[in-house]
Amino acid sequence: MADLNIEIITPAEVIFKGSADSISLPGTKAPFQVLKDHAPIVSSLDEGKIKIDISGKEMIFQSSTGFAEINNNIVSVLVESAQEL
Repeated sequence: MADLNIEIITPAEVIFKGSADSISLPGTKAPFQVLKDHAPIVSSLDEGKIKIDISGKEMIFQSSTGFAEINNNIVSVLVESAQEL
């Protein structure tokens, strides 16, 4: 069951919006994974791959730098650009 509500946004468009089981992000200090009930954080992001797991199926996006906010199982990812691989 998908427990996170995820949105990946660029200045031009919404790249992804939906529910997922987990998301892996390229944090500036180190890559990290977000699961259900993750502690609230705001993190800067490096260029890299964003991986979203939806019921065992993985979506991968190549993204530029940006920020992520995690709060109450809502993950908001704001990046300059991103595209699905």
